[in-house]
Parts: sequence; C-alpha cells; structure tokens
Amino acid sequence: MRRILVTGSADGLGRAAADALLSAGHDVVVHARNEERAAGLDALIDRGAHLVIGDFTERDAVRGVAAELDKAGPLEAVIHNAGVWSGPAVMPVNIIAPYLLTALLRGPSRLVYLSSGSHFGGRPSLERVDWRGVSAGSYSDSKLFVTTLAAAVARLRPGVLSNAVDPGWVPTRMGGPSAPDDLELGHRTQEWLASSDEPEALTTGGYWYHRQRLEPHRAVHDEAFQDRLLETLAEETGTAL
Repeated sequence: MRRILVTGSADGLGRAAADALLSAGHDVVVHARNEERAAGLDALIDRGAHLVIGDFTERDAVRGVAAELDKAGPLEAVIHNAGVWSGPAVMPVNIIAPYLLTALLRGPSRLVYLSSGSHFGGRPSLERVDWRGVSAGSYSDSKLFVTTLAAAVARLRPGVLSNAVDPGWVPTRMGGPSAPDDLELGHRTQEWLASSDEPEALTTGGYWYHRQRLEPHRAVHDEAFQDRLLETLAEETGTAL
C-alpha cells in the first residue's frame, strides 16, 4: 500500500485515478480547489480517501496544501493531475502549482506529471510568460514546461522516479464529450507509474502514452532549457527546487 496524492481529483481523470487506486488498496489523498468541489468527493472519502482543499491559482494555497500534507506524514507518490485548458489560470495551475509542490513536499519517491500531446506545439521560450495569470496563458506552452519539469526532476533527483504522461484526448469535462480517446486508458498509465513494481514502471525521465514510452518535444531533454526553466520558476516563486 502506498500513500498517493492525486491533485485535481474532483472529476475526470483525477477522480478516475483516485477511484482505481483506492480500489487497489492504496492510501489515497484527493484534492479539490474549494469546498463546493470537495462535496463531490464524499463517495471516495467514505471509502477511506483523505481530502485536501486548495485553489491552485493561489500560490499561498499551494503552500498551505504542501504544509498540511507534510504534517500528515510523507507521501510516496504524487500524480500532478490538476490542470486547466484555457484562461488566466493556465500557468498558475499547470506549471507553478506542480513546481511548488515538487519543491515543498517531503518524501515522494514517485512523481507523475500530466502532459499532453499539445506540448509538441509549445514554444521553448521563457520570455514574456505571464506566470501569475494576469492574462490568458498558452496551454501548449504550459504542458511543454511541465513535461520539461518532469525530465529535470528525473535528472536532478536520482532517487526519485519522475515521469510525464499524455493521457490522450479523452471525454472529460475538459476534453469534451466528442473526444476520441479511451477514458479508461487515459488514467491507467499514471496509476501504474505511481504504484506498480513492474520493471518498466520503475524507470524515470519518460514521456508516456498508454504505457508506451515515446519521444517528447526535443526541448524536454535539453539540459540547458531545463536549467533555465528551473531558475525562472525559482526566481518567480522564491522557492528553489
């Protein structure tokens, strides 16, 4: 049994992953951005899930979630699932929040970051990025950044298994009802990477799609770009990795 945090688990892929991990006997921590969203998690909480609440558009809320989780005891794995598709919250939720949690949480030996095939359309440039979400952010850029973060953590923390997962374009609230990919396959890879002891799941630095390791955008494994991203995020948040 592992203690696993799934961010953004009120619905969609996050909820499906949390549900499956609970059914497999793991100690699951679910997350919602506010009390209203948390009410939808009652069924999982009744089955033993623990709850944290925090709006990931607010950096202090992310810090509060990290402090609450550390106080409760070390996590063994984190699935950084929370994400938004458009609007001012894109950068705060899709990259600032997972960066801060990675920097602040004690102990997780497995980190899984939700990427997207859209990251191939991202620009490997850190100039004029609105990290604070005053204006709308680029989803593709945010997913390139978080995929690069996963690769950087794999390089810099050799004792941690850090991977990125493209769940596919699946019919969730974000993906829409016409999305063509399989919802079930969309959450299985991140659960596997967070909990399995199969040899392939014990690798790091990968970009995965339906349990197949693929080549990401070429900037992802550019160590100079990784370092620039980490330096920028550390300066922006006041928190080094």
